[in-house]
Formats: sequence, C-alpha cells, structure tokens
Amino acid sequence: MILRRNEDTKSFLLGKDREIIMEMLDQMGQAVENMIVMSISALEARSDSLAQQVINNDEIVDEHEIEIEQECLRIIAVRQPVREELRFFFSVLKIITDLERVGDEACNIARHALQLNQEPLLKPLIDIPRMASICVEMLKDALKSFNDNNPELAKKVFLQDDEIDGLFKQIMDELFIIMGKENSDDSNRSRRAILLQIVARHLERMGDHAANISERSFYMSTGKRIKKELPLK
Repeated sequence: MILRRNEDTKSFLLGKDREIIMEMLDQMGQAVENMIVMSISALEARSDSLAQQVINNDEIVDEHEIEIEQECLRIIAVRQPVREELRFFFSVLKIITDLERVGDEACNIARHALQLNQEPLLKPLIDIPRMASICVEMLKDALKSFNDNNPELAKKVFLQDDEIDGLFKQIMDELFIIMGKENSDDSNRSRRAILLQIVARHLERMGDHAANISERSFYMSTGKRIKKELPLK
C-alpha cells in the first residue's frame, strides 16, 4: 500500500512538472512567433526600429531555452522519470533547440532588413510574407500537436513544409529573373535581390525546424517515425 501511494505521488508530481514545462514551452514558442512576425513587418514597413527589436529579443528566447533546459534536467535528476515520461523530457530538450534556431533565423532576417531598408523596395513583398505566415502557423500547430498528443496535426505540419519549399523556389526563380534585368540605372538591383533570396532561405529553414518539431511530436505520440508513415516526397 505504501509503495502504491509513492507511485501515485510520483505520477502526480510528474504530471504537474509536465504542465509547468508545457507552459514554459508555450511562452518560448510565442516569443519566437512574435520575432518572425516582427522581422517581416520590419521589411514591409521598412522599420529599422522593429528590426532592432527583433535582434534585441533574441536574448529573451535564449533565456527561455536555458530555463527550460535547466528545469527538464532538474526534474529528470529529482523525479527519475521512466519510459514515456523520460521520452517527453528529452523531446522537449530537442524542441527548444529548434525553437532557438528559428529565433536566430528571425534575427538574421531583421539584420538583412536593416540593409534593405536603406534602399528603394525592389518589388512588392507577397510571397515572403506568405512564407512567414505559414511558418508561424506551422510552429503553432507543431507545439499544439505536442501538447495535445495529436499525431494527425503533426502530420499536417510536416506536410506543410512542401508548401514552404514551393514558395521558396518560386521566390528564387523570380529574383533570378529580376537580377538578369539589371541596368546601369539600378546598379544595386542584384544586391537587393540576393538579400531577398537570403531572407527567403531563412524562412525555408524555419519551415524545416517546424517540421522537425512535428516529427518529435509524432514520435512522442506514436513511437513511430513520421517519414515512414507518410508517402515518399
């Protein structure tokens, strides 16, 4: 009876620990999503102040990562979780690495915005904001699938990466055409086109990281690899 009571207490504590970790993870996710939105807004509004705010906020995301990592390691040491519980904490440690890297990509976009904002807009921004919007949606849904133990939502996120890749290719092709039209009256056209291509590349990488999180979520829910459960790309 005493043994059973101890097991129940441990299970309860791990449940509360999980809630705390998920709340911290949600806060980190929101901070990263805000960085994505602001970095693209800095480009669209040609706002150096918004770009600088994104760069400054990178430290906040880094602090979230450290705090979550320390809390996970503390719980593992004190509670000694096993099986699915242990898998949860190790999944979180991998997820925060992907989130931190998304934050880095948003900072890179902000830095390029500071350069692009110094010159006339090369072309209307349509597909780049669309990519950013999909990346934010993917991150939200990937974290939700992890929190809700929803493998079907994880699949949806993983497949959305194809849409990101398609937009990336479309942007690259369009900007290559623009570079080919450079003339003496606009000597910086190629430079601005290359910077926009780099921005698109950062967004494409964000999609990859969101897909990584969906893979972790799917494995956490099913114990299976998502790539083996979906048609080959």
